[in-house]
Amino acid sequence: MKKVIVSLMVASFAAIAVHAQEIPDRKREESRRVEKERMFHKKELANLNLTEEQKTKMKSMNEHFRKQSEELRKQDNITVKESREKMEALRKDHHAKFQSILTAEQKAQIQKDKEARKIKAKEYGKKRQEKMKEELNLTEEQSAKMAESRKASMEKIKAIRENGSLNDEQKKEQVKELMKKQKESMKSILTEEQLQKMKEKRKDHGKRKQAENI
Repeated sequence: MKKVIVSLMVASFAAIAVHAQEIPDRKREESRRVEKERMFHKKELANLNLTEEQKTKMKSMNEHFRKQSEELRKQDNITVKESREKMEALRKDHHAKFQSILTAEQKAQIQKDKEARKIKAKEYGKKRQEKMKEELNLTEEQSAKMAESRKASMEKIKAIRENGSLNDEQKKEQVKELMKKQKESMKSILTEEQLQKMKEKRKDHGKRKQAENI
């Protein structure tokens, strides 16, 4: 009986420790995400020429969203998954309200900006690909195979994100699994030395991102 009680206590403490770790991680993640969205909307709104009435409504909407987000981050009795799902619901509601106050011309401008970002992202991808080719000393064949693999993965990710039968959590899990498979496919394209170099580059990149977020 004593052994059972001790085991239960150990399990309880372990669960508490995991949950305690989840809380600050969840708060940091959501805080960074909200900050990124704030910066994005600031740039996006600059091209819309909002009227004073729209600005007033926008300010009220943002304040309400901020308050709801803060209240959600204070909820320490829910899991990371629950927090993400609730935050996603808040974002969708906020986006719908934002769209409701825009004119047809302003919505067209947003679409135009979206297309411009896609072009910019494509150009960045090409530069990144060239840089990787140089850093890893890839052959033309290796570079072509990697580009093909990356393109196929992006198409699959797009299909997952556009799949209306999946919820946000399921989409994230499927994208995560797809990226894992894409990473594994690199083993059939790169040499051991190239794989090690890539691993070191990713590690350095992760450290820089972590330092930026401190």
